[in-house]
Amino acid sequence: MKEMFKNISLLIAVLVITSCNNLLDVTPQGPPTSNSFWKTQEDAIAGVNAIYDLYSDDDMYGRGFFWLNNASDDIGTKPRANAERIKNFQVDGNESDTKNIWAKHYQVMKRCNDAIRNIPAITFRDEKLKNRLLGEAYFNHAVMHLELAYRYGDSRAGIPIQNREDPEDIYVSRTQNVSENYAYIIADLKKAAALLPNFSQYATTDYGRAHKSAAWAYLVRTYLYAKEWANAESYADTVINSGQHNLLKEFADVFKTANNWSKEYIWSVSSSVSNTSKGCIFPGVVLEDKGWGFYNGWGNFYPTKELFDTYDKDDKRLPATILKTGDTFMFFGEERVFNVGKFTVSSSNRTGYQFKKYMEPFGYANPVGTYVNPNGDKPSTTLNVPLLRYADIILMKAEALLMQNKSADTEINMIRNRAGLESISNATMKDLKRERRCEFAGEWTDRHWDLVRWGDAEATYAKPLHHADGHVIYEGRTFKPTVHHVWPIPPDEIAVSKGALWQNEGY
Repeated sequence: MKEMFKNISLLIAVLVITSCNNLLDVTPQGPPTSNSFWKTQEDAIAGVNAIYDLYSDDDMYGRGFFWLNNASDDIGTKPRANAERIKNFQVDGNESDTKNIWAKHYQVMKRCNDAIRNIPAITFRDEKLKNRLLGEAYFNHAVMHLELAYRYGDSRAGIPIQNREDPEDIYVSRTQNVSENYAYIIADLKKAAALLPNFSQYATTDYGRAHKSAAWAYLVRTYLYAKEWANAESYADTVINSGQHNLLKEFADVFKTANNWSKEYIWSVSSSVSNTSKGCIFPGVVLEDKGWGFYNGWGNFYPTKELFDTYDKDDKRLPATILKTGDTFMFFGEERVFNVGKFTVSSSNRTGYQFKKYMEPFGYANPVGTYVNPNGDKPSTTLNVPLLRYADIILMKAEALLMQNKSADTEINMIRNRAGLESISNATMKDLKRERRCEFAGEWTDRHWDLVRWGDAEATYAKPLHHADGHVIYEGRTFKPTVHHVWPIPPDEIAVSKGALWQNEGY
């Protein structure tokens, strides 16, 4: 919490006003000081743009979160010490790959609170713009808050809620229960939804900003984690009935650059190739290690045989999600054969498979500089990486319905039918769990936390995981539900908190 407990200067916030999407970039009008900032409409625009900057940070959506998802049964990870510690639930919060997640989120929340506190007093030439900027701040604060709340908070203690009115009050204690955090998040999202326009009302130059149905969508996710099933169902219907979204006809089309802003889009990490410091590096992170000599793939995360075997052989999502030995794929303008000849996987590939979802930008001839970042140390692409898409709304509604002993056949069959599978009747939670796993494999919906939420983690993780050829790559692991249902708060943050923070039990 060094970032949380440090009053980040407005000068820094302004100097990084470029957003996670080059469409949102603005140019600073000189180097304002903290005394002169938050005075004009232009200041407010710059301050809100600064909120989006950290979406591109490697410790956020680049790979930071996915090191935690590495715990799941879907993922085999390139061998490295911290990955093994996470996989085996032997973490202490000091792991370099994950400890910055906490601080970065509070840094974004600090910027949001600065905007929420200061914008109301600014005279605007355009009141609609004023409302929108406030809505963006409330929305982004809620998303950051939620992502920490369910990962680090429980019924024994939630996470700190910053003092929005007094930025000097930095030593804020944990809430008594994570339910307090959920209530705060819900209030922020409702404010955001009331203030924001629909996505369809944005000009293309503003794509990537928060919008009304995104706020409703995160209300669905928040209510799901809070186990308020009726409210989750209700807000899912609000998104569905908005007319703003729909499923694309073909599953594979979701992961094409041309469909970054399709009807299925709700919220994502916007990417840029022209701005080589921006965008989500995840497509390069899951690309084969060293990219067979064509590009600096990092090869960190691979699908397991357990994930592969979950799919029905006729499921269209399988070839769109996973490459197996002998599969053809487009790479640098030519059709290649996976794990054969020059395209044999490296020794660091833990499973013998690769995620295919994010490969489309690498398929073009000479993609570097046009579809792929020329900076191999920042392997972002033109593909926006989804954080929450319309299919998730459908399946979250299905889960909420089932938890209320209602039929979810319509919702589950919407997802199955797009995948080329037949409809089923009397769908159960088992069916729901399978569809979530097959639909969102390798995405930020976090399979690990699905298992924790359902109470399935202990039994699932006790089973070994396998390579494509059948050999064991991970023995069964010990997951203690009373401990490992949350992650440890970074000890560095506890040390500087003056007693406001304490560690989660068992760590």
